[in-house]
Amino acid sequence: MKIILRWLLNAGALLLIANYLPTMSLGGWYSALITVLVLGLVNALIRPIIFILSLPINILTLGLFTFVINAVLFWFVSTIVKGFTVGSFGAAFFASILFSILSFAINILLKKE
Repeated sequence: MKIILRWLLNAGALLLIANYLPTMSLGGWYSALITVLVLGLVNALIRPIIFILSLPINILTLGLFTFVINAVLFWFVSTIVKGFTVGSFGAAFFASILFSILSFAINILLKKE
């Protein structure tokens, strides 16, 4: 039950971010739910591989390259999911940071219950 609530709250957070950023658009709740699902799969399957391959760059930048990886994956998901568009890399960068913060807050709130 918690996983469904987390999924719905993350979709709501993504809708909120899409309404905030002018170069990002989301088709509605259905698109948000699918996007959050695909983002979760991409972060679970592809992100660890990219993180390991870019480890030297990540070490040189003291971990800041992780933000770039997150933005690229966020932008990549926008090419896969219909109804979810991100206009530029900068929008993907800020959206991925905002989504990470909101998702972190959702996870903290749901762990307290």
